[in-house]
Amino acid sequence: MRRFPSEPAIPAFDSCTAAGGVRRQRIAATQETITGGALPTTLTPIEPQPIDSRQGRAAPAIPEDRRRSIADLLLATGAVTVAQVEEQFGISAMTARRDLHELERRGLARRTHGGAVLPTLAGHEDSFDRRMKVDAAAKQRLARAAVDLLNPHETVFLDSSSTSHYVARRMIEVGIATTVLTNSLPVMTLLAAEAGPNVELIGVGGTLRALTRSFVGAGATRTVTEYYADRLFLSVKGVVNGERITDADPLEADVKRTMIEHARESVLLIDSSKLHARGLTAIASLSQIAIVLATDITPEQRELLERSNAEVRVLTGADAAGEAIQRQL
Repeated sequence: MRRFPSEPAIPAFDSCTAAGGVRRQRIAATQETITGGALPTTLTPIEPQPIDSRQGRAAPAIPEDRRRSIADLLLATGAVTVAQVEEQFGISAMTARRDLHELERRGLARRTHGGAVLPTLAGHEDSFDRRMKVDAAAKQRLARAAVDLLNPHETVFLDSSSTSHYVARRMIEVGIATTVLTNSLPVMTLLAAEAGPNVELIGVGGTLRALTRSFVGAGATRTVTEYYADRLFLSVKGVVNGERITDADPLEADVKRTMIEHARESVLLIDSSKLHARGLTAIASLSQIAIVLATDITPEQRELLERSNAEVRVLTGADAAGEAIQRQL
C-alpha cells in the first residue's frame, strides 16, 4: 500500500497460538519513504529476447545480426527451410521469408519453395539473351554436329537452351524436313519466321518464364507426354561427377526430364564448362543419354563421361569447318 511521507507508520499485527495455549504477539512496523519526484504513471515493458530452443541462447534481435546468422547457417548447411529459420531464431514465418528474400537480393541465397539454398549450389541462371552471347562459336559447332545426325522427316524435341536455338538455325540453313516440338519461345519464333514448309512446328505451351523465355509447368509437361520423338537435343546447367545432368530451375528440369522419357534417342550438347557446374535440380542420369556431343574437354573428362555408357563424341578443330567428328565407341 502506498503512503505519503506525512502519514505515520502503521504497525501490522500477526498473532498465533503456540503449544500450551501461550499467545505470542509480534509487532513489526515498516515505514515506506518515497523520495524524489512523482512515480511514473506508465511503464515501458521489456520485450523478452527469443531463445534458440536447440542451443539455449538468445537469437539475434537486430534484423541485420539475425540475417548475418542465417547467412552463416546457410553457408554451413548449404540449404535452409523457412521452418528451420523460424525455430532457430524465434521469428514468424513472414519474417523468415523476408530475411531470406533480403539475402537473395544481396546475392547470398537463392530462394526455393519453402526455403533457400546457396547460389553456388543452385547454379546461377542467366537470361536467354545473355546465354546466346556466351561461347557462340562452340554452340555453332555443336549445332552442326547435331543436325548431321538427323535423317529427313524425323520428329525432334528441342529444349529451351540457347544451344537448341543454334540447332534450329542450323536446320533452317540445311533445309532438312523435320517436325519440331519445343517449349522455347525464341525457337518457335525463329522457325515460324524462317523455316518455311520444310519444318512442321508444334509449340509446347504452359507458363512462360520471362528469364529463359520458355514455357514450363504442368501444361508444358502434359503436352510433351502426348508426343514421341525420334531425337531430343538438349543442353543443361551442369553434369555432376559425370553421372547426373542438372538444371538451375525445377520446372525446366521437369520438361527436359519428360522429353528424355519420350524420345527414342537423347543427345546432350555440352562444352567443358558444364563439367564444372551444377544446377539445383537433377534431371536424369547420364546413362539415359544416348550420345554426348562435347567441345573442349580433356581425355580425362571424356573418360569420366563414358563411364555412364553414353557414346561420347568430341568435336575437334576440324569440326569448326564442318568436317569430321572424333568418335570413340
